[in-house]
Amino acid sequence: MTRLDHTLSALRQSGRSGLVTYFAAGDPDPGACLELLCGLRAAGADVIELGMPFSDPVADGPVLQQANVRALAGGQTLMRTLALVRDFREKDADTPLVLMGYLNPILRHGVPAFITDAAAAGVDGLIIIDLPVEHADELGQEARAQGLHLIRMSAPTSEDARLASLLADASGFVYHIMLAGTTGAYLPDERRIARDLDRLRSHTRLPVAAGFGVRSPDEARLVARHADLVVVGSRLAQVLAEQGVAGALDEVRGLAAALRQRGDAA
Repeated sequence: MTRLDHTLSALRQSGRSGLVTYFAAGDPDPGACLELLCGLRAAGADVIELGMPFSDPVADGPVLQQANVRALAGGQTLMRTLALVRDFREKDADTPLVLMGYLNPILRHGVPAFITDAAAAGVDGLIIIDLPVEHADELGQEARAQGLHLIRMSAPTSEDARLASLLADASGFVYHIMLAGTTGAYLPDERRIARDLDRLRSHTRLPVAAGFGVRSPDEARLVARHADLVVVGSRLAQVLAEQGVAGALDEVRGLAAALRQRGDAA
C-alpha cells in the first residue's frame, strides 16, 4: 500500500474529509518552501500538492500565476522541484505528496526519465492539468510501473461518456474542479457541488477531491459534506505571499481544524 493509499484508507475509516494543500515549489524561495513543506503535516495537511512552476499556467488564476512567477524568478526548475521533494522526504517520510502541473516541462525532461526521477525523489502521484486522456498512455504506463498514481481531473462540464473514459484507469483519487474557470474564483452553490459529485461517484469508487474555490474554513466544511478531500490552493498562496511561512501554516491549521470538527460531528 502506498503512502497515498494508506492516508486515504485512514481518512475513510475515521469518517472525515482530508485536507489537501497546494503550494508552488520554490515559492517564495527554495529555503522557505522547504520549511513550509516540512511544517504542513503538523499543521494538519493530509496530502500535499506541490506545483511544478510553469511559465504559462493557463488553468491558474492571478494568485497562483504570481506564485509561479515568483518561483521561476527565483530559479525554480523541474530538477530543483524534484530535489526539493528529496529534501522534504529526509524530514517527512509519511505524508503523501502529489506533483501538479503542466505537460511541457515533463516532455522536455523526457517522460521515462521524469517518472523514474519523481519516484526516486519520493513523489506519490501526478496531476497533469493539460494532459488529455487520449494522449496519456505513455505517461500512465510509466507511472504505474513506478508505483505512481496518475490522478484524473473532472469538471462540471464533463459528460457521462467522457467521465467513463477519464476514469477507466484512474487511481489514487479523482480531482473534481468545482467550477468552469480558473483557480481562486467563487465557490459554486452547494446544491451544484452535491449534484456534480453524486454524478461523479456513479462512475468511480475512488475518493473524490474537490477544489478550485475554497477560501475559508466555513467553505471547507461545506465542501467536506460532499467530498472525501478538500483542496485549498489560491487562498494559501495568498496568505504565504502576505504573511510568510508562519502565516500560511496558521491558515492550514484553521482549515484542518474545521475539517476535523466536521469529522467529529459526523
